[in-house]
Amino acid sequence: MTGAVGTTSVGTGGRVGATVREGLGRPLGLWAFTRVLILLCVFKVVVIPGPDVTSDIEQIYQGWYEVLKTGTYPLDDVTWQYPPAAALPILAPALLPFLGYSAAFFVLALLCDALVFGLLVYAGRRPGRSMRGAWLWLAGVPLLGPTAYARYDLMVTAVAVAGLLAAVRRPAVLGALAGFGATLKVWPVLVLVGTARGRATFRSWTAAAGAAAGVLLLCVLAAPGALAFLGFQRDRGTEIESLGALVFHVARHFGWPGEARMNYGSIEFLGPGVQAVSTAAMALTAAAFAWLLVWRLKARLHTTTTTADAAFVAVLLFTATSRVISPQYMIWLVGLAAVCLVYRSSRMRRPAYLVLWATAVTQFEFPVWFSHVGDSDPLGIALLLVRNGLLVAAVVSACRILWRQTVTEPRTAAAAGRPAGPEGIPPQTDRDPAPASAPVSAPASASASS
Repeated sequence: MTGAVGTTSVGTGGRVGATVREGLGRPLGLWAFTRVLILLCVFKVVVIPGPDVTSDIEQIYQGWYEVLKTGTYPLDDVTWQYPPAAALPILAPALLPFLGYSAAFFVLALLCDALVFGLLVYAGRRPGRSMRGAWLWLAGVPLLGPTAYARYDLMVTAVAVAGLLAAVRRPAVLGALAGFGATLKVWPVLVLVGTARGRATFRSWTAAAGAAAGVLLLCVLAAPGALAFLGFQRDRGTEIESLGALVFHVARHFGWPGEARMNYGSIEFLGPGVQAVSTAAMALTAAAFAWLLVWRLKARLHTTTTTADAAFVAVLLFTATSRVISPQYMIWLVGLAAVCLVYRSSRMRRPAYLVLWATAVTQFEFPVWFSHVGDSDPLGIALLLVRNGLLVAAVVSACRILWRQTVTEPRTAAAAGRPAGPEGIPPQTDRDPAPASAPVSAPASASASS
């Protein structure tokens, strides 16, 4: 009898192991295949039409690297527009001294990509979760093309994704990683917008403040010029790929006398009316943050997905209203959308897929047909209209979903006398999602998938 049971157990375990391997084999194989294609592009075995996207690594990042090695920040370089901890990814290729600077940077980008994919796969295979997030990341990175590995934004996104995936069980970890991420490239602080009221917010926000303050202090003490980026970032204009730039792309066909040229590290429009459009963009960003504040004050229900959903919405708003929409910004949105889709109950599928389509269009906008964008010809304008239009559609859709799920539906349920859970943190928020058979405290209308 014992032998039979043992044989059965071993056989069952073997079948389960084989099933797990089969389930992972396809996504792992596709991930490896697509990443080899990206590496072939960045190492110029396969040449993508348009500008060389790796030139920033060779000409800008490596220049910063040489300056940073001397013990100071690039004080006289207006293209240095990043918080002081950005020195870490710029210096990181020194960890692989047997490779040249560019090659080491690409390998580190690949490792960060693998880390994000691994985290999404691990999270997606847990009870109540989904592999949709891993699939979205698998597709989104190659859709952006070699730009994904030729900027340090993928490394920053890895920090934000890791924090959000830890948010449900460990809000302090979310806060610490968000604070550290903010010292790399500011935007990761936005992932704290949707933390649950009460203990989770206190723990995450204080951890974020402590981590950011500690890193900034270390950077200031370590080298002069740690805060020089503030002035350089303030003086930027309207970059030609941004939403506001469409005004000048069209105006060029009606005799607008301005020009598009390199300014503060990117190609920007310079001329009459540019300052007004830049100011309008900053006003839109302020209005977006005001909307987020109103949402947070009015939200009546916080579910397991709310922190990730709100982070995605906040970064979408920040990106769409910015004076600058560089191609690599799309990797932020792909990463946060992927975290949302890890949760089966998240309704952010539509805006997540809109972001995926926008990412695909972005590779044609830059680098493939970037010359058309620079010339403001019909093809260039059409590419920007489609890409930016998809981003705006994603913003509108995501904002409506977040508001409806956390504000409108709980109010409707309360008015109808249905249980909607307490304001703030329902019992399920601080734990992993319950199995399908377990009771859920939130109303069915607030937790159903789209």
